[in-house]
Amino acid sequence: MQPTDTAPLSLSPSLCEQARLSRDPRFDGLFFTAVLSTGIYCRPVCPAPVPRPENVRYYGSAAAAESAGFRPCLRCRPELSPGDGSWRRGDTVLARALKLVESGFLSEHDIGALATRVNLGERQLRRLFHERLGASPLRVHQTRCLLFAKQLLTETTLPVTDVALASGFGSLRRFNAAFRDAYRMPPGQLRRQHGRVEGGTLTLRLGYRPPYDFAAMLDFLQARAIPGVEHIEADSYARLIGCADTPGWLRVSAPADTRQALRLEIHGAAPAQLPDIIARLRRMFDLDADPAAIHHTLAADPRLQPLLQQRPGLRQPGGWDGFEVAVRAVLGQQISVAAARTLATRLVERYGPTVGAAPEKGLERLFPTPDTLASADLTSIGLPRTRAATLQGVAQALLDGRVDFRHDRTLDDFVARWQALPGIGPWTAQYIALRALGHPDAFPAEDLVLQKALPTDGSRLSARALLEQAQGWRPWRAYAVMHLWKQAAGAPRSHIPSETPPTPSLSAA
Repeated sequence: MQPTDTAPLSLSPSLCEQARLSRDPRFDGLFFTAVLSTGIYCRPVCPAPVPRPENVRYYGSAAAAESAGFRPCLRCRPELSPGDGSWRRGDTVLARALKLVESGFLSEHDIGALATRVNLGERQLRRLFHERLGASPLRVHQTRCLLFAKQLLTETTLPVTDVALASGFGSLRRFNAAFRDAYRMPPGQLRRQHGRVEGGTLTLRLGYRPPYDFAAMLDFLQARAIPGVEHIEADSYARLIGCADTPGWLRVSAPADTRQALRLEIHGAAPAQLPDIIARLRRMFDLDADPAAIHHTLAADPRLQPLLQQRPGLRQPGGWDGFEVAVRAVLGQQISVAAARTLATRLVERYGPTVGAAPEKGLERLFPTPDTLASADLTSIGLPRTRAATLQGVAQALLDGRVDFRHDRTLDDFVARWQALPGIGPWTAQYIALRALGHPDAFPAEDLVLQKALPTDGSRLSARALLEQAQGWRPWRAYAVMHLWKQAAGAPRSHIPSETPPTPSLSAA
């Protein structure tokens, strides 16, 4: 096999070589190793025998490796590798375009529409993808779809027709042709019987790049969990999804026998909903973060360095639904986390639709929709009239399209749109960006806890002074926020042992 030119790597070839030989999980998803003698490409953590260096080529993305004619390894399974968080996050044109590609934008639009959405010419966009990822936008989209199909074929017994639908193909014929062309085998040949669908429950793995502090993640979510909508135990997070007529549920947990992956159980979801569910959960649990890149920037600040050492796997907790996060943010303005949770519970009990028999322990209600709250008497749950009006305004603005939760918006654009609403200030807008978008640079500088947590002499910084000091943390300010909030909140309530690296809140809502 004669490979095409490799995609430019963000890592040096010598570092890739070291990571490959040591099977270092911190580099999982940051590059892929292709082997000329087999025509296979692998993750750096592949347990297969190490190939000879002269037979190895390095690629910066799975799409680049597949563009060069290589097939994914059936042993290390590249579909389980986390995304490259440094390219897929933030406000760069490439990051915004990748967010759209990964949301399935190219399943319904052409590349010209994608270029227009990110304010580039089509030729410029194609060139950017080739320069940075070694593949065209369409190839990146197809690789994503095929790898997801490969995971479903490997881990589940979903019918091949459902796999085709779930992975974004409009027809079984198109899916079979694309799969056979890329992997030189029909989908049915890949089917494995170790995947199970028991009692209608689909089980999948969600990979991440270590270290990952799942205990801290659950602790943050537990403090804000709404009874009936969410249920958090010592080692898992569960919630209702869907609608009241056909509710489903999901659970995310950390299995004891699986490293670098969380376990996802889904019940009652249609195949076409799977990509959106998984994308939401990857964002909610921050599974594509690159701790090394984040730490490299934040550790330069002496105030943050010891916090990074104490919690190397701390991530940025997101939310399942943007509207739910926005409502919680408004409810939590100028009050404690516990008080905000009480108000959210009252809101759900009064306006959240109930399901019939609880499909799972502690799950009986869905969060209310914008059209429900837009006309609801929210003072009935104990809200001041001004804050009730703010919530109604948020709900109506979402229905009108004045605000949204588009992940391809820049942080400044998103915040400006939300701050234009009555009752939404900088803190609320930035908090929504932090948790609903998972934006890595969101920074609520007006947060009282942050203003008091950063100084070590007991003083309090102004919002302006805090913003100035945080300039050196960009583009990862949201992670600094989480470390400072975590320190202020103290020890976690949960007792799950967090994963240690292989080497060396009191905020409202």
